Amino acid sequence: MRTAFYISDGTAITSEVFGHALLSNFPIQFKHKTIPFVETEEEAYKVLEKISESFQDSGQRPLVFYTIVNVDVRKIISRSVGINYNFLDQFVAPLEKVLGVSSKPEKHRTHSIHETTYDIRIEAVNYALANDDGSNIKEYKQADIILVGVSRSGKTPTSLYLALQYGIKAANYPFTEEDMGDMLKLPPALRQYKEKLFGLTIHPERLHQIRSERRANSKYASLQQCRMELREVENLYRREKIPFLNSTKYSVEEISAKILAETGLQRRKY
Repeated sequence: MRTAFYISDGTAITSEVFGHALLSNFPIQFKHKTIPFVETEEEAYKVLEKISESFQDSGQRPLVFYTIVNVDVRKIISRSVGINYNFLDQFVAPLEKVLGVSSKPEKHRTHSIHETTYDIRIEAVNYALANDDGSNIKEYKQADIILVGVSRSGKTPTSLYLALQYGIKAANYPFTEEDMGDMLKLPPALRQYKEKLFGLTIHPERLHQIRSERRANSKYASLQQCRMELREVENLYRREKIPFLNSTKYSVEEISAKILAETGLQRRKY
């Protein structure tokens, strides 16, 4: 199996994301190795040894994706036995021509505590944790969005992802069996913030599977209960004209992107 290395003198997040995006186009399995904070020439030579060992073990030249600001370190990595892809060289020079401005590369600029939105994102994460699962309805005025849905439909991971990645203050509120009654109604605490609501739903079979892993053979996890709860919340969404998304086939990244696209919420990422 061919190995793909993601190397940087920073977090390696950029080379990792860009490299993964490229390789996802190919129906091939890769062995992935990420090596961040390669900041000295000594560390760079150690990385070369790892790349050489991978080549010797597999007989296939590794793919080496790297974003390195330090010129001396970058030159060393470029001499690896792998097939090397320097993302900065590929795109920075053409951009300099288009923009008419020389680049000023700086380590840790992209993913560090010094980025413009860092404090915003940390504050949003703290908000998401404090307002998880309907635990603190008094702070809904501060919310950018309030995710609603039945238990285990993806509200908490989506709230946290929106906070960490985009600095969006996302609260979430669960509809439980106790809320159902004869007909599920919008609680007063949510009705006054109706314009902030976004619903999540999921296929009953998938919800049954997820809940069974948590509480097997319980009424909570039964397929009948899952169907009933989902029927009630989806009827509520339609009745109250609350936008909603079926999360069954989507990752948390895709769910978040779809929510942002539909709501027009501002991304506080850069």
